[in-house]
Amino acid sequence: MPSLNDVVRQYTDLSEADLDWLHALVADWQLLADLSFADLVLWVPDRTGEGFRAAAQMRPTTGATAYPEDLVGSHLQRGRRPLVEAAFDEGTIRRDGDPEWWDDVPVRIEAIPVRRDDHVLAVVARHTNLTSVRTPSRLELAYLECAGQLAKLVAEGRFPSPGTGMGRRGAPRVGDGLIRLDAEGLVTYASPNALSVYRRLGLTADLVGERLGEVTARLAPRAGAVDEALEVVVGGRAHRRTEVEGTGAVMTLRAIPLDPGGVHVGALVLCRDVTEVRRRERQLITKDATIREIHHRVKNNLQTVAALLRLQARRIDPPEGRAALEEAVRRVGTIAIVHDTLSQTVDDTVDFDRVADQLLAMVAEVATAEPLVRATRSGTFGVLDAGVATPLAMAITELLQNAVEHGLGGAPGCVELAADRRAGRLRVAVDDDGRGLPRGFDAEESGRLGLQIVRTLVVGELGGTLDVGPRRDGGTRVVLDLPVHG
Repeated sequence: MPSLNDVVRQYTDLSEADLDWLHALVADWQLLADLSFADLVLWVPDRTGEGFRAAAQMRPTTGATAYPEDLVGSHLQRGRRPLVEAAFDEGTIRRDGDPEWWDDVPVRIEAIPVRRDDHVLAVVARHTNLTSVRTPSRLELAYLECAGQLAKLVAEGRFPSPGTGMGRRGAPRVGDGLIRLDAEGLVTYASPNALSVYRRLGLTADLVGERLGEVTARLAPRAGAVDEALEVVVGGRAHRRTEVEGTGAVMTLRAIPLDPGGVHVGALVLCRDVTEVRRRERQLITKDATIREIHHRVKNNLQTVAALLRLQARRIDPPEGRAALEEAVRRVGTIAIVHDTLSQTVDDTVDFDRVADQLLAMVAEVATAEPLVRATRSGTFGVLDAGVATPLAMAITELLQNAVEHGLGGAPGCVELAADRRAGRLRVAVDDDGRGLPRGFDAEESGRLGLQIVRTLVVGELGGTLDVGPRRDGGTRVVLDLPVHG
């Protein structure tokens, strides 16, 4: 099914500013669909002038749909839907007195022009399924009244209001709680769900007849000027959203002033109890902070272990013992680098390019006795899970160290770390331009501890493959190939 962008850019002459306005409308028109108990179809004018194209569609969550099928992308020839044409040409809301019958379903149709500044961009066709028509309740009458006012605002270019999307999770919807205010900010109707939300905040009386801004400010006390701002928003004078908290409950509020023709006649206020949503968000924030602190402390402890091993190495005379402890220091330091990176992220993933650059720097420090050794990186690893990052970092450290110590063997040269990630696989190559592998070398039978560690990590833990062989231009190439997610 084509997107709004696809339809507008392929079939119309609407500008990018017009398209942005339509996006803002579509982002918020679930509100109109739910208040109307009706399907909405957005028709944009074809650049040929021969008709309209369906650019977007919305079904109500409060009633039965009139359109089981999707209409987006379909063409409406002029003459087939006179209401849509009249609404677009005249810039006024047009209603059909008699319902139409679609597949034995009676449907009432209304066409609402979508205005931006001084011109009509499109038409919203509102289709109401009449199969379940009955005497409407007070709640349904309140919904329909608000829908009529909102339709007038769309036709006048006063809705949507820029910059009023909720953004954060917990945006109130029609069914969460609806309150209708008059021009003075007094409550004329509050849905049962809205009353329940205010009861949770501590309300003991009825809302009808009360000034909503004052009631809300009392239930969620704040300091001075903030109270006044809250009263303005909740009083329906500004198209705004806010969040209030009191007696352990949290409520989101969205106020939509109803001012057709520039005359303020009241407001529509949506409210929602988001206490549990915010509680879980705070728990997640606390948990994330705790995990980051744990990674930070693990990194510090590993650095302490590395420092102790380094001190012990200085007190050992046999060079073999000193070299073994220095290798242990390097391996512990590699794990510390991964934990240091994890301590700076909000999830359990690692930007491995940063880790790889730190590993190259660490290997370069080991090779300070040979200043002509140059270590470089090409390609990108991307973001990896911590369960992959730690063993991969250790494996790469061993390979880089082997390339410097055994591949170059004390001679000047270059070590390159290359990464290629695609289609769920990560291919890592470590190249050196040194003296190459010894005659008869077999990686499977090699007794070197470094290669044994790499094989255990890559093949056994990561489920990848390890290939050691000569480099085409001389030297040695080691290739790791392992599965990664994402």
